[in-house]
This record gives sequence, C-alpha cells and structure tokens, in this order.
Amino acid sequence: MKALALLLAITLPASSQTEKSGPWEMQNSGTTANLRGIHAVGGGVAWASGTNGTVLRTEDSGYMWQSCAMPPGAEKLDFRGIWAWDADNAVVMSSGPGDQSRLYKTTDGCSHWTPLKTNTDKDGFWDAIAFSDPKNGYLLGDPVNEKFVLLRTADGGTTWKPVETPDLDIKNLHLGAFAASNSSIALIGPVLGPITVPWIATGGIDGPIMLLGGIDCTMGLAHSNPDACLSHYDFQHIKPPMKGGNESSGIFSVALPSNGHQGIRSAVAVGGDYTKPNESAGTAAWTVDGGAHWTAAAKPPHGYRSTVAWDGDAKAWIAAGTSGSDLSYDDGKTWQPLDNGNWNALSLPWIVGPKGRIAKLGALPSAGDGAVSTPSVR
Repeated sequence: MKALALLLAITLPASSQTEKSGPWEMQNSGTTANLRGIHAVGGGVAWASGTNGTVLRTEDSGYMWQSCAMPPGAEKLDFRGIWAWDADNAVVMSSGPGDQSRLYKTTDGCSHWTPLKTNTDKDGFWDAIAFSDPKNGYLLGDPVNEKFVLLRTADGGTTWKPVETPDLDIKNLHLGAFAASNSSIALIGPVLGPITVPWIATGGIDGPIMLLGGIDCTMGLAHSNPDACLSHYDFQHIKPPMKGGNESSGIFSVALPSNGHQGIRSAVAVGGDYTKPNESAGTAAWTVDGGAHWTAAAKPPHGYRSTVAWDGDAKAWIAAGTSGSDLSYDDGKTWQPLDNGNWNALSLPWIVGPKGRIAKLGALPSAGDGAVSTPSVR
C-alpha cells in the first residue's frame, strides 16, 4: 500500500518529431485530464494540475512529465491552481462547491501530500491561489454572504486568516471571480515588509470590476506595529471597458510585467464571454497608471481569453483561451493571433488545456507577422 503513495514511476518522453500549434511545441503529458493549473518554477522545473486529482511535474523542461501521487481523497477533485517553489515543494488547490475546494501541500516532490485546508462553507467556491514568497500568499474565493472570500497566509499555507475589510462586500451586486486559469488575482508589492496586496479580477451580471488592493497604514504605525496594519486593507473598485453583463463574462485574468517593466503601473487584463469563444469584443484592456484607468485594446485578441502572461525575454504579452492564443508587443494595445488551439492557462514558457494538452513556447513571430496555425491533432 505504501507504494501507492509514492511518485508513480511513469516517465513520459516527448516525441522525436515535435508537433506544433503556432509557436507552441506540443508535449506528451500522459493524461487526458482537463488541465487548468500550471506553474513554471525555473531551471526546467514546472508543475501542472487538473481534473480527477491530477498533478504532473517535470524536472527537465518538459522532456518527461511525471505523474504525481494523488493527494488523499482527491479522486474527484478539480485541481485548478498550483503554486510551486522548486522540484520538491508545491501547494495545489481544488475548486468546487463547499468541501470540494481544498488545499494540499507536498515537500518531497509529490510522493506524499498533506491536507492543509478544506472549505467548510457549503456556499463557498475557491478561485485562485498565489504566493509572493514561500511563506506569504493569498487565496481567493467567490462571495459568501455577499462578501468576497480572501484569505492570507504567512506560514506557507499551514494557517490562513481572512482579510477583513468592507471593500470586499459586494452588497447587492452580482459578482464573482473565475477559476479558469488560477490568474484572477495578481500580487502587487511588497507594500509592508514582505507582504504584497492583491488585485482581484471579477465578472458577472454587474461586472466586470477590478478590485485594486492596498493597505491604508501610516508610516508611524507601520514602523511601531506593522501587524496592526493588516487590519487596514482597502480595495478600490474600478470598472475596465471589457465584456460583462452576464454570469459567463468578465475579467478572467490579470497580470503585471515582471523584471520592473514600467514598475507596478502597467498591467493587462483579459476575458470576455466563455460561452462565445470566438467573440473578440471586450476581451482585453490595459493600464499604465496603476489600474486607476483602463483602455480597451484597439485590436483585441481573436476571442475569449482566460489567461495572460508577460514574456520578459520577448518584451511581449501573451494571452490564451479556448479559441487560441495571441501576442502583443505594445503593452496590450494591439494583439496578433498565434494559433487557434484550445487552451486554459499560462505560466511561461508553458501552456495547458483540456484533454491533457501541454505545450512549450518556441520562437515568436515578429510584430505584424501572421502566425495563426491550425492546432495539431493529438
């Protein structure tokens, strides 16, 4: 029985002839699970997650994807978010109503998993998880009792405390976040020691609304009693010019550039209506003033997009969704298509989608080059 808890010794090598979908080089995941979780650690290490308790890991840049031991009781769970720090340590989040939303942690390369937290509210539904360092992170959930659930950890996920602020109240608004790609929150900062604050992307009938997080704390209090500042979270409510007005539309993903590209003032949001995957109107917006004002993309992506990420090497944004992926070299103002593949989530250089689809980014086209490719049949 102990052998069942060990990392399965299945290695899944890439094929000798690489299949491609646009610039994406398809890889062999060895699973048919619907993948929505992906986190690139660096140094060739990445983790992926999906339906039916699926967790995958690679240590060699995707040449082989290893099937992890299943977390206890996770056979029917949908792991929509995963966050890792190296080849051994990771936290995986399942999304679902009530106790189908759970957290597990591994410290031995996914041979064993420890349950961290189970959602005890029958009306709750967890959407995203993000960490700024191995200790500090946030978990976002849909509103319960007309208030967004936002939890914070300072010990790597072992314990979680709610972020209390009236700014998370939605009152009579019909709003929610989307658990489509584990990117409905983006962390800003740090603003207080090692502590960051989240931006929260939402949608729904009264959406879309972006919640811009901050901590309203005086310098004196921050120096004398920094822990007291954690009771002073505030969130501005901003309405970007994106698709909204029904339960299937809104902002699905928000991201900021890394490596100091325009600091925290520049950001891109993508979304649309997931029931209309080929409709391009209202699928992207950008800001250059810290989120205070947003502008719709003049030439948007060519359909609904559930995920967006910054490519620091290419100095470009990449967005993807169920009708393909797109590229922007001008901070989200205009987009050019990359492929027509079916995708869910990004953590560059990787992208994942349904039926076990995993691919790694290859060479990107130059600005203005057409790059649409019919997806490879797998």
